[in-house]
Amino acid sequence: MPDTKNIINKGNNMNPEFWQERWQNKRIGFNQPEVNPLLIKYFSTLDLPAGSRVFVPLCGKSIDMRWLINQGYNVVGIELVESAVQEFFIEQGISPTIIEHEHSLDAKCYKGVVSGQTIALWVADVFALTPEDIGDIDTVYDRAALIAMPTELRIQYSGQVINLSQNAAQLLLTLNYDQTKRAGPPFSISHEQVQQYYGNYYQITELESEPSTLNAAPDLTVKECVWLLNKQ
Repeated sequence: MPDTKNIINKGNNMNPEFWQERWQNKRIGFNQPEVNPLLIKYFSTLDLPAGSRVFVPLCGKSIDMRWLINQGYNVVGIELVESAVQEFFIEQGISPTIIEHEHSLDAKCYKGVVSGQTIALWVADVFALTPEDIGDIDTVYDRAALIAMPTELRIQYSGQVINLSQNAAQLLLTLNYDQTKRAGPPFSISHEQVQQYYGNYYQITELESEPSTLNAAPDLTVKECVWLLNKQ
């Protein structure tokens, strides 16, 4: 059954200690060493002009963000674990400016510039920030955020992303498998659940649903699904 123990704190929010332990112990199989091929294949379906601002929730230190920058886009991300953000800037050779949040001691922003493009990574709980904090968003790239959320938080999470991005279009990647055979995260998301979380706000198009070997047990069939969410 899904393992939600310790992911949610008593306040029914994300438990930072769970994710900090995962990063500290290098249990970060979700952090891929290469750019996600589905991002490369499908990002153009969003039809964004150069200079657009891409929101990456629960971004970790994903090198997908560097790919987006190299394509001429600006990036803003949110990550709960500060060491992940620090590692991103070190590994990418970017010197950040660190800006403390005006009203919260629990949030700060690492900002850098690469080839004329800006990257701003917030160290914060995704539920604690506002649209005013992160600024205008042109699109959302969600590769590992929704699937990191247990069922109890997904409605709250999807609503927060819609709020933060002001209903911007999304490229959403999910996994679909028999959740009774493997504990998450990452958690399985069904087609029906994607409709449940986003159907009232977006026109949803499934771009791909193919077998995946991502962290799969030998007897477990996992499908990786790609969704294009356009504002209705």
